[in-house]
Order: sequence, then C-alpha cells, then structure tokens
Amino acid sequence: MFQAVLDAYGLNAENFKIEPFGSGLINHTWKVSNEKVAYILQEVNTEVFRQPQNIAQNIETIKKYLYQTAPKYLFVAPITAANGDDFSVIDDHFYRIFPFVENSCSIDFVHQPEQAYHAAKQFGKFTRMLCAFNVQKLKPTIEDFHNLPLRVEQFKKALEQASDERIGAAKFAIEEIIRHYDIEEQYVHMVDSGALNLRVIHHDTKISNVLLQAETGVGLCVIDLDTVMPGYFISDVGDMMRTYLSEANEEEKDFNKIAIREDVFAAIHKGYMEEMDQVLSFTEKQFFIYSGKFMIYMQAVRFIADFLNGDIYYKTNYPEHNLVRGLNQIDLLNKYIAKQPEFEETIKKINENRAGNPKPILN
Repeated sequence: MFQAVLDAYGLNAENFKIEPFGSGLINHTWKVSNEKVAYILQEVNTEVFRQPQNIAQNIETIKKYLYQTAPKYLFVAPITAANGDDFSVIDDHFYRIFPFVENSCSIDFVHQPEQAYHAAKQFGKFTRMLCAFNVQKLKPTIEDFHNLPLRVEQFKKALEQASDERIGAAKFAIEEIIRHYDIEEQYVHMVDSGALNLRVIHHDTKISNVLLQAETGVGLCVIDLDTVMPGYFISDVGDMMRTYLSEANEEEKDFNKIAIREDVFAAIHKGYMEEMDQVLSFTEKQFFIYSGKFMIYMQAVRFIADFLNGDIYYKTNYPEHNLVRGLNQIDLLNKYIAKQPEFEETIKKINENRAGNPKPILN
C-alpha cells in the first residue's frame, strides 16, 4: 500500500522510514521520513467523511485565498500528486501527503494556561484571516455536524425506542438532558434571529490541532482542516471550553477529577479575542460563555442518545461506556454553568485591560 501511495507523489517507499504518527482517532496517519526530508501521510476515513473530495476542494479554495491575502501565514496544505490533484485514490482509499513542519510539535492535553492561550489565538486568527472570504464557496464535509436541534431530536427518538433497562440505567442522565433543554432553545432563537454570523469555522479545536514551536510553545498555525466549513464561532470556542477547561477528559470515570480551571478560561478568551474582537459583532460577543454550554451539552446528548440506541455510533470498551461519557459531560456542564458569574467577571477584567492597552492585529 505505501509504495503505491508514494508512487503517486514520485517517492520511493524504500527510501523512507514509515511510522504511525499522532493521536488522531478518525484518520490513519504516518510520518514518512529520511535524513533529508519528512512528510505526513494520511488516509482519510471515508466512513466519517463520505465525500472526501469536498475536503480537498475546501482546502484548495482556502489555500488560494490565503496565499493571495496572507502569504506569510503558515498554511499546511497537501502536496500536489503527479496527476495534479492534492490527493490520490488507491483501491478506493483516499490519501494525501503534507509537508512535515520542522521544529514544530503538538500536544494532546492542556497543562498550562499559556497553551490554551496560543491555541485559542491560532483558531481565532484562522477565522479572522478568512472574515472577508465568501463562506458559501465551502462545502459541508460532515452534514449537520454541530446541529444541536437535530441532536436533541435524535435523543428524543432514542428515548422513545430504548429498552426499559437502558432507560433505567440512564435515568439521571435523561433527566439532566431534559432539564437543560433551554440550551437548545436558546440556540434555535440565536440562529433564527440572525444573532450569529456564518463564518469559516474549524469545528475541531482540540489542542492537538494546533502546531506549536517546539522550543518556545508559541502557536504556529492550525492543522487538520477536514472539518473546516461554514459555521458559527460558538462551535470553535465551545469545543475549546469542552476540551481545555478540565484536566480530566470525557473518558474519566471519577467525576471528582472534573474541575473547571478559571485561568484556562481566561486564556481562551484572551487569545481568541485578541484576534476576533474586531470581527465578532457586539451580539455575538454576548454568547462567548454560552458557547461552552452549547458544545458540552451537545456532546452529552450524543453520548446518552447512543447509549439508549445500544451503542451503535461511538466505539465502546465496556457495557456502560457511553453512559459514563455522557454523565461525565453532564457533570462538566453543571460545573461550567456554576462558574458563569466568575466567567463574566473574568471577561470584564480582560476587556478593561484590553481597553487600556490596545494592541494592533498583524497577519
């Protein structure tokens, strides 16, 4: 397989060391390297991304725009294959090769607020640089990816069809999801009222999707652009809240370890708004804190719906895995909501400081 793929790029597999790379759960990724050069080879998971050509087209369209408007920005685009495409198809498998960015690194968990700051700044910068781009040129790569009303509707259908045993096991989780229906209601109101502007959004802002300078930890750029498509800023900010604020991730069974780090929240706000303060509307800024509720709640809904459906979507390692994941996210949600007064005070202080020390935004 490797030789056939590398042949499409004029490379000989015998001249390279090929080894698994990264911690991604969707696509298969390898580092292809020798003493002179290194690449990242990736096979796109077409069970998740059913129209991978849309990914390639989106990235190519954004690349051309950024090369014209922000030529100094580090945009890690796929290398062109011998046939002129940015991908190759071998035995119905979809592959692409990226240049390996030297002196860069990525991390899997936020250990310090500075890491959250640099990541948030890079995701904000990416959307800011594309604020004048015609978002309608992009195609959805996963339909209804962050469609909260759809996820709630799927939960309701799962609840109607679930076994009594699963409903009993998930009783508390079900009650909590129903108790927080107002989160979905607010989302519908925001969209229907036009409070949110459609923008170029990454949609998968986990910390590992930012390249950092290996020595300094300063952000370089965002990577893994498969989910870049039209969306709302609350998706990117909300996903950072969901995955950065607590040291315990969604797999943690001991909910006592789930804790909101207020300094990390401050770092997310500071980094993102340094780039997006002049881009977001006044109304959008009022939903910055809501974004965390939006994404955490949606993930809880998805886990519990899958548990009620008999674990047909997410891979599980033990019988109540999705239930535990859902309860984990519900606990995170409730702790997040409890911190809202502190979040509001944090934003107030950051804004006051920014007003007194304005900084120019540069590409």
